Amino acid sequence: AEGAGKFGVSLDGPRISALIKYKDMLLEWNEKINLTAITEERDFIIRHFIDSLSIAPYLENAGSIIDVGTGAGFPGIPLKIARPAPEVVLLDSLEKRVAFLNCAIEALKLTGVSAVHLRVEDAGRSSQYREKFDAAVARAVASLPVLLEYCLPLVRTGGVFIAMKGSAAEEIEYSRKALETLGGKIENIHEIILPGSDIKRNIIIVKKLRQISTKYPRKAGKPTKEPLI
Repeated sequence: AEGAGKFGVSLDGPRISALIKYKDMLLEWNEKINLTAITEERDFIIRHFIDSLSIAPYLENAGSIIDVGTGAGFPGIPLKIARPAPEVVLLDSLEKRVAFLNCAIEALKLTGVSAVHLRVEDAGRSSQYREKFDAAVARAVASLPVLLEYCLPLVRTGGVFIAMKGSAAEEIEYSRKALETLGGKIENIHEIILPGSDIKRNIIIVKKLRQISTKYPRKAGKPTKEPLI
C-alpha cells in the first residue's frame, strides 16, 4: 500500500487481499507452467505489483487499455484491481498463460477484463482490435522499435503507448525511424526508482499522432527479424 501510494494509487483492504490472492494463485500455477522467476514475497510485490502500478498516473484518462505480451498478467491485472474502471484486454501468444489468466479473472471476480490468445501482429491487423484502445502498455516484451510496431496500430489516434523499460537511452536513439513511420512521438520519459528498492525503471510515454498505414504491423515474426531502425 505504501509503495502504490508513491504513484497516487490507494489500495484498501479488499484490493490488497485481491492482490495477495492473485500472487498465491500465480505461484501455485508457477509449479506447473513458467510464469515468473521471482518467488520471494517482498521481491514479488515490488517487482511485479508496485512496478505494474507505477504507470497508473499516466492512464487516468484511458477508458480502454490493451496489455501486450501480458504474460502472467503484468501490468494489466494489478492495474485492474487497483482501478477497476477501464476496460482491459490482456493479450498473450501462449495458450497456457491465457488459461491461467482466465482462471485468475474468474477467481478474483474481475469484470471488464478479458484474456486473449493471439499474436500481437495478428491483433494489430484485426478489425476487432486495430485502433480500438485509448492506451497500449507493454512491460519487458521487446526492444522499443519492435514494441512501437506492435503497439501503435492498436491505439486510436490521440491515444498513448506506454513502454515499461529498465535502461532506455540506447533504444530511444534507435527508435527514430519507427516513430516517424508509425506516427508516434515520445512525449515524456519518466525515470523512477521502485519504492522499497534501488531498481531503476524508465516509463516511456508515446503519443499516437496519426493513423498508420495498413502495412503495419507486418506479418508475424517480421517486426523482430527486421525492426524499423
